[in-house]
Amino acid sequence: MSNQAVEIKILGRTLKVNCPTGQEAALIAAAEDFDQRLQNLSERTKVSNPEQLLMFAGLNICSELHSERREKDNKADDLSNRISQLAETLDKALQNQPKR
Repeated sequence: MSNQAVEIKILGRTLKVNCPTGQEAALIAAAEDFDQRLQNLSERTKVSNPEQLLMFAGLNICSELHSERREKDNKADDLSNRISQLAETLDKALQNQPKR
């Protein structure tokens, strides 16, 4: 798969980034989301130093990612438990059936 150079804008700086062909729109959307997060963070915290903004934004995004993963794992565990309970219920129901 070939790469395509895409221009994105972060904190007012235009950058050229290579990405797989066909993924340009996803990269642009991610860059726009990241830039918006940085702008919002700057407004909320009054931090204007780009390095600090990038560090804080990275930490916030990692925190969100960890929360999402925990939530997904909890949902997967709940679903697995429900499936096990259903399987047990079905096994019991089948064992109680009269034999032919």
